[in-house]
Amino acid sequence: MSREVETPCLLLKPVIPADRDDLFALEQDPDVMRFLNGGRPTPPDGTDPSADFLMPRGTEQGVWSAREKVSSAFVGWFSLYDRGDGSAELGYRLRRAVWRLGYASEGARALVESGFSRFGFVRIIASTMAVNKASRRVLEKAGLTHVGTFYVEEPDRLPGAEHSDVEYEIRRETWDASAQITQGA
Repeated sequence: MSREVETPCLLLKPVIPADRDDLFALEQDPDVMRFLNGGRPTPPDGTDPSADFLMPRGTEQGVWSAREKVSSAFVGWFSLYDRGDGSAELGYRLRRAVWRLGYASEGARALVESGFSRFGFVRIIASTMAVNKASRRVLEKAGLTHVGTFYVEEPDRLPGAEHSDVEYEIRRETWDASAQITQGA
């Protein structure tokens, strides 16, 4: 089974070492990293002892490089991290130049669908800072619903962290029901 995921505008392919420069360059944009580490550039080797977020370098399982189908331009990456319990965690990071073009929602929806129909997950979750309204909207457009709010106590909290983090999820049975409605069943 091909691990590629195609959408109307995007082609998602599993990351490979040749994607490394694009992946690294994405993390050098302070706006892209704002809700992850306060906008600091990440190290080239992808190891940051204070980071609790994914910094792909082209060898990770469950991470797809996203490119525009028309131009083949790199737009970012999406991930479905297998948590080993039948669930996966959805993530994504896109170049600022493509924000507000619908790519985040399109890619996230496609991975949710693939997560259930092709990869066999029973639950997909995602989390973000409560103040990250754009990311929350992407998760909602991908079919996930808000299921919880939690506070992370860290000595060096990011601006906005005082408003909490939020968790979203969608379960296979919810996705199956919505797919049947969409298909007119």
